[in-house]
Amino acid sequence: MHGRFMHRCLDLARKGQCETGINPLVGAVLVRDGKVIAEGFHSGFGKAHAERALLEKIEPRTSPALSAENAGRYRAPQKIRSTDILYVNLEPCCHTHKKTPPCVPLIIKSGIRRVVFGMYDPNPEVSGKGVEMLRKAGVEVTGPINPVECERLNRGFISVMTKGRPWITLKNARTIDGRYSDPKGGRMLITDETQDRWAHEFLRARHDAILVGVATILADDPRLDVRYVNNPPENYRIILDASLRIPTDSKVLQMLLKGRTIIVTSPDADLKKAEKLAESGVRIIPVEYKNGRFDWLSLWGKLTTPDGEFHGISTILLEGGPKTWEIFRNEKMVDEEVIFIGE
Repeated sequence: MHGRFMHRCLDLARKGQCETGINPLVGAVLVRDGKVIAEGFHSGFGKAHAERALLEKIEPRTSPALSAENAGRYRAPQKIRSTDILYVNLEPCCHTHKKTPPCVPLIIKSGIRRVVFGMYDPNPEVSGKGVEMLRKAGVEVTGPINPVECERLNRGFISVMTKGRPWITLKNARTIDGRYSDPKGGRMLITDETQDRWAHEFLRARHDAILVGVATILADDPRLDVRYVNNPPENYRIILDASLRIPTDSKVLQMLLKGRTIIVTSPDADLKKAEKLAESGVRIIPVEYKNGRFDWLSLWGKLTTPDGEFHGISTILLEGGPKTWEIFRNEKMVDEEVIFIGE
């Protein structure tokens, strides 16, 4: 029984893809007599957590201030029953040094007496402490339930918390005989439409950012967007370009979401060009570049630190070409690799 409702939490949590920044993807459901009576999910960085979003739909008076996304959307308030069960795919938070209030006190105040969670929070300020606080308050807590699936969904959040960098998936396509390009080094279509659709739905649409080296931009001029998906997420496009060689008429710079394009370059690159790109809405991140490599620790720090409207990145899909792949492999920064074999 628990598995069915936890899967619903995961489905809800995915709705926050590319919107929560370095925060986790979290969904919650309230079950009464075997039926879901309310749902909520963390819809964006700085917005209500899943538990609060759910409780405001059931009994808005449990919260001192209504979140913007739930204001004016309620059914008639109803009282929480002692037999109701709250399901959430991540241990409820209890720390206070953040943008939103902690969920554990809210859950206790609401009268919920049973909580089922999917995985422990990897944040050391929370890990195990949220569960402990609930139990001390007399709440029956069950979990972890389906921890492998829950951890898979939040692999980016876990990576940021434990490694200090985004989770990185390397995607490459090759022919049966191992070729990546035609004999002259030019672009070669390898995958078919079925493979392309799968890559967009299960890779591009499920990562916060798509990363390539500038050589890919110069050779292929890709859009680096998400297609074949209804209501695709607004993910970031990251280009590694130490010398700022990217042409200003590149497709990736002509798209409406310029603010979602990031160019990582050397502080010694063309300053006027960098300023012009920044004025057009492109985010320029200067990172020290020596001996053919960026200062990766510095880059990861900048990509996982919220700054204004930039809420950080927790998952990256590494595309590009063999040279970029080799750099990431050699630096041991590839967490998983997906290989497409074409004709």
